[in-house]
Amino acid sequence: MAVNITQLKQQLMDRIDTTDFVQVEKVERYIELVKAFRKINKVINKEGSYVETINGSQKFTKANPLIGERNKISASLLNLEKSFGWNKNKDEEKPKTKKRDVSDLI
Repeated sequence: MAVNITQLKQQLMDRIDTTDFVQVEKVERYIELVKAFRKINKVINKEGSYVETINGSQKFTKANPLIGERNKISASLLNLEKSFGWNKNKDEEKPKTKKRDVSDLI
């Protein structure tokens, strides 16, 4: 289910300090990346995951180059999400370690 871009933007704007222009710019970049991701996805769905390349007398099939671009956009989206700092719960990030004592060495 594709989320409406307007609703997505509104939800993001509700979660940030709108007086912080850096945060507002991040939301704008995030929305533009989502739009680009969706356009690329449409092209990949239309053309397929593999494309046929003809080079003179040679003819071969290779992975659609847009898949790599889609992956780069996806990584950028994840990085932007992290930069908002919404999931910064330090207690959840640290793995719980067991207390060790001298008897563990034997």
